[in-house]
Amino acid sequence: MHRLSDRVGTFTDSVIRRMTRICNKYGAINLSQGFPDWDPPQEMLDALEKAAKTGPHQYAITFGAKNFRDAICAKQSKAIGRDIDPETEIVITCGSTEAMMSAMMTVCNPGDKVLVFSPFYENYGADAILSGASPIYVPLVPPTYNYDISIIENGFKDGAKAIVICNPSNPCGKVFTVEELTEIGNLAVKYGAYIITDEVYEHIIFEPYKHVIAAGLPGLFDHVITCNSLSKTYSITGWRLGYLIGPAEVVDGARKVHDFLTVGAAAPLQEAAVRAFQLPESYYKELQEKYTRKRNLFIDGLDRIGLKHNVPQGSYFVMVDVADFFELPQFKGWTDLEFCEWIIKNIGVAAVPGSSFFREPINNLIRFHFARSDETLNECIKRLGKLKDLLN
Repeated sequence: MHRLSDRVGTFTDSVIRRMTRICNKYGAINLSQGFPDWDPPQEMLDALEKAAKTGPHQYAITFGAKNFRDAICAKQSKAIGRDIDPETEIVITCGSTEAMMSAMMTVCNPGDKVLVFSPFYENYGADAILSGASPIYVPLVPPTYNYDISIIENGFKDGAKAIVICNPSNPCGKVFTVEELTEIGNLAVKYGAYIITDEVYEHIIFEPYKHVIAAGLPGLFDHVITCNSLSKTYSITGWRLGYLIGPAEVVDGARKVHDFLTVGAAAPLQEAAVRAFQLPESYYKELQEKYTRKRNLFIDGLDRIGLKHNVPQGSYFVMVDVADFFELPQFKGWTDLEFCEWIIKNIGVAAVPGSSFFREPINNLIRFHFARSDETLNECIKRLGKLKDLLN
């Protein structure tokens, strides 16, 4: 037999999804894979029920049903400060994951380079490799997760064709400021490069931080490819509805890639999801308040236990420093993956080893998410409290 593709040997399966499988095996509470444990807005469920009964049940236009594209463009035109053309500047995808893959394959030729912040959502490096490109990693340095702009410029000088920015960031919760996005954008313009943004946590932001879409900054629209989804904002991660917005030339290419990757997103789900964009502005304010309360509940619990952690500016993830445990005899020489597996089996809570997010050899961080009911979060804190006894 001929050997398999070399590229599949350059990255692993998703560690996040692997931790979910281990979590399910042992009946632990899943704070590893980030999805809410509550239903979408009732208005969307009612629309889904109607679509199930009356359709559409056949293919939508491959790059997105017109009413769905129109609804997204109306919302994001306000956010970006520019009228987005639903006919030429958007493509509907199967989640933001496919949007990112389509963007990468549209921009990159084999041998190209792409800048990726580290820590990163684990798909980004794999997306670059699957596109034939090589990722160049730019450290976001814990605990503040700041970066050195000279490293980014050197990457562009070295031929990087694009930079990926997750804003707010998964896993570290960093929210990029106007000043940061502007300085990165100026370099992208200077070197003729693209900024590929992942905006899926755009409405999960904690005061005083504000979400800024890079595509809306002066002179940047033609250099920015915005990837987003409905998964996190409307609690429909299983619907797999995402989109890519960008200049017409890029979108034309992305539509071709998308067409042959998946043909199109599910037609009845697009029909039902139109209702999301008719929700009042109060929905987004209440969502922010809900997640702010959950963040505070969870990190207050971590503080009571004595676990060191960052305070996320956005998203629903917390990075916890477990270095102190590796000083204990029973954990000497352990990896963060082994520790996460031990927590699942012995504590009953699932986390993700931080090493799966970092290019650097970081082994002392694990990631929890707090998109769970207050009751579930309180139970997790109770279970994690057993760790306190180990440190005393």
